[in-house]
This record gives sequence, C-alpha cells and structure tokens, in this order.
Amino acid sequence: MTESKAPTAAGPAEGQKSAGRSVNAEGPARPDLPARQRWSVLAVVSGSLFLCGIDLTVLHVAVPSLSRDLEPGPAQLLWIVDVYSLTLAALLVTCGTLGDRVGRRRMVLSGFLTFGVASAAAAFSTSTAQLIAARAALGAGAAMIMASTVAIIRVVFPDDRERAIALGIWTSAHSVGATIGPLAGGLVTGKWGWGAVFLINVPVILVILAVGARVIPESRNPEPRRWDVAGAVLSVTGLAGVVYALKQAGEHAGPDTVIVVTGLVGAALILAFVRRQRRIAEPLLDFTLFRERRFTTATLCVIGCFGSYVALLFFLTQWLQQVGEYSPLRAGLALMPPAGANALGAVTAPWAANRWGNRWALTGALSLFAVAYAAIAAVGDTAHYGVLLVPLLAAGYGAGVVMTLGADSIMGAARPERSGEAAAIQETSFELGAGLGVAVLGSVLTAVYRTDLPRVPGLSEDQRARARESFAATEDVMTHVPSRTARELLHSAQHAYDRGFTVVSVIAAAGLAATALMAATLLRPRRGTGQIGEHRATERAGSVMTKE
Repeated sequence: MTESKAPTAAGPAEGQKSAGRSVNAEGPARPDLPARQRWSVLAVVSGSLFLCGIDLTVLHVAVPSLSRDLEPGPAQLLWIVDVYSLTLAALLVTCGTLGDRVGRRRMVLSGFLTFGVASAAAAFSTSTAQLIAARAALGAGAAMIMASTVAIIRVVFPDDRERAIALGIWTSAHSVGATIGPLAGGLVTGKWGWGAVFLINVPVILVILAVGARVIPESRNPEPRRWDVAGAVLSVTGLAGVVYALKQAGEHAGPDTVIVVTGLVGAALILAFVRRQRRIAEPLLDFTLFRERRFTTATLCVIGCFGSYVALLFFLTQWLQQVGEYSPLRAGLALMPPAGANALGAVTAPWAANRWGNRWALTGALSLFAVAYAAIAAVGDTAHYGVLLVPLLAAGYGAGVVMTLGADSIMGAARPERSGEAAAIQETSFELGAGLGVAVLGSVLTAVYRTDLPRVPGLSEDQRARARESFAATEDVMTHVPSRTARELLHSAQHAYDRGFTVVSVIAAAGLAATALMAATLLRPRRGTGQIGEHRATERAGSVMTKE
C-alpha cells in the first residue's frame, strides 16, 4: 500500500545544533552540518518512517494465523488491527507540541526506543489484551517519530533544494514501507508465524537508535506552544469511547445500553475537546481552519478515501485467505498490483490537477474508486482474481490520486502562515481515516457474518454460538465435529464472510460516491476566481508539497 501524503509543512527552522550544542534560530549563525551527517540523519529518519509504514499494513495477512492462536473476538480483532492508527492519530499533534518544548532529538529517540520495545512485546504476546496494548504502544512510538522528523529535516537541511529532495525521500519511505508491508507479512508469517511480523522491527530499530543518537542534532522551538494536557485527555478518551462503541456494536444484534452510553459519552468528550480548542489561545488543533469550505471538504475527502483504501486492503486479505483459501504469501502478492497502481496515481496526480484542476481531478478519482469498489462487490469471486485485478488496479490508482491531491488541497486552502497547523490536521486525517475505516466497516462485516451464518445440522447451541463469533472461532469448532459437519460449517462460514465482504464493498462504494459529489459541489473555486484561479490554487498547493 502506498500512503501518498504530502510532507508535513512546518514553520521556519527553529534551531540547529553544531558541535553538540543547541542553538536557537535567533542565536548567532553557525556553520551547516557536514553533508555526510545531513544525509545520515535523513537515512535514520527515513528508515524509521519506513518501519512505521510497514507496521500500518504488515499485520493484514497475518490476521488469520493470529486469530487461530489468540482467538480474539470480532471487536478485539478490530482493535488489534487499527489501535495502531488510532493511537497515532490521537497523539500526533500532542507529540509535536511536546517535541517543540523538550527537543525533537529527544522526542524522536524516545520514539525509536518505544517502537522497538513495543515490537518485541507484540511479537511475544500470549493474549489478545497484551497484543492490543503492544499495538497501542507501537502507535505511540510512531507518533513520537512522525511528529518530530519533518522539523528535524528542516533544521538539518537549511537549503531549499536539498530540503525538497530530503522531504521527497522521507515521504517515499513511508509509502514504500506501507506498500511492501503485506508482502513482508506474508513471507514471514508463512515461515515463522505471526509474531515474526513484529520481531523484524527490532534489529532495524536497534541500528537506527544507535546511529540516530550519534548524528541527529537537537533542536527546539524557542517559543513553544503551551501543551494543552486537558485537551489531549479529552481527545484521546473521546475517540476511544466512540471507536469502542462502533466496534462493540458489530457483536450485538440489538441495542445495548452500555454501548450506547459509551458512544454518547465519547461523542460528548470530543465535542468538549472541539469547544475547548476554539476557546483557548494556543490550541492543539486550530479548528478555525475548518471555516474554510475547501479545507473542510478536502479533509473529509482524505479521511473517507484513505479509510476506504486501508479497509479494502485489510478485508481483501482476509477474504482471499478465508474464503479463497490463499496462503499468507499469496495474499500478500495479490495486494501488490493495487499498491503499485496507488503509487502510479500519486505520481500522476499533479498532471491530472494541471489538466483538469484539483476539483475535477479529485471528483473523477473518487468516482473511479467508487466504481471500482462496486465492481469488486459485483464480481465477488476469489477464484477469478484475474477479473478482480481490473477493479483493484482502478481502486489503487484512484486512491493514489485522491490522497495526493486531497493533501495538496488541504495545504492550498490554508494561508501560508498557517501551513504548520494545516499540516498537523492533514497528517491526523490520514491516520484517523485508517482507524475509522477499519472500525466502521469491520463492525458492519462482523454484524453481517453473525446474522448470515445459518444453522448447520450436527452443531450444539454452544458450538453454533461459538462459530458465530468469528471465522477463526468457526475453524476452532470444526476441529471438534465430524468431518462432514465440519465441511458444511466451513462452506456456510465462507458464504457468510463473502456476503459480509460484499455488503462492506457496497457501503464503501456508496460512501465514496457521496464524497465525490461533495467534492464536485464544495470544491468549486471562490467566487470571482474561475478556472484559472483554481489552477493557481493547485499550483500553490503543489508548491507546498515540492518546496516545503
């Protein structure tokens, strides 16, 4: 999978270090770091972002194997998969603020250490709760890394041209990692088991930590923003409450008081967070940016598109393995064509924007993604991957265009002096979309699977209840019943999961079509600018991506 995000734009380089000392931008001029050290710093931060990208997708093909060993419930399985993205989204801005205060070098090295320890903990987890906690710690480590690396690059590369190259390499590292994640997961899962998908991080992190401690200079913002502790707590707990309610809803056929109350409390906390951010002088997230129609629309496009794309990759790997009986490696290979198309979409997005403008290029790409999702639902046969390949390529390409132009539109809609705040929202929207996409559509798939699994003759009530929990639970029940019953149960479970995947694809297609309509309606140029003005906005947004 390619995560085609524009690099986060930060403010001017606040400080740089020479001879082991921190120097603020307002202090006396110091010679630049040697070229060898500059590119060594880039190698370290790009390597860490490469691992963050891998961890976003590496678990997808390992889920069936993991489910057989740990036997998580449907909601627990969704937590295992997307608690990483949700934690990353919740902590990204907070870690950026803290890094400005305590030092970016200290923050990023702490992130390396956290990421390595959490990877080892995840690899050797013996229970679902341990793995969820380890995945959350991985997300926290990734947030510490990602929140500081752009500012570090800006300090280390004061030359505009070198910095543009460095940011391009940095962004590509995350995309490449996310792209090869499913393939790497398939390779190591088939040979060493699901724990190996996390264990491969440890030796790389050890090298990155050792080198990073030597070459990364310290820098701070001489006038850091105040860290809003209350706001951070409100945002994290509110998001956790809402997502918990969404995940649990898929496990219950009817309304549940605890779930409803948890969801309402979470929503109230998020509302309190928004109101607080609009009131205080130095907010974590400046929500006044959302008064700009184009900014809000572009953000929603990114959240909807990236959430749908990550969900497609996740559920596609489960569908291919559980219904199509693909091996983990074969499932990983099956994801490479759409990942390659996604990268191609990211590369050709500027051409599309120059040809038709951001508005219509985004609308067309979203429409293409929606049609591709609908075609996947219509084909719905794992035995005909060749037929599925066409809509999968279209989905990857459309998503690549949307994620690149959506990020550019977010940056282009904000005034230049607020590019740092816009970039924080841009990064958060990607991670939040990834987490919410799997959470919402995963709950739908679980609910459809539970309701569509028919009664199988020869099963006791306890066995039937157990089989309705998840596909992995069905496989466990199959080991305790006669072979004929087991075959019929497998067939029924595959049909129910296939039905759930189809319903999820239809819902995602409808959501993307609605998002395309929203983009066409709300991304229109400001009155008086016309098409030329829209192209100029596109060029301004593109300059943020290439120059910042």
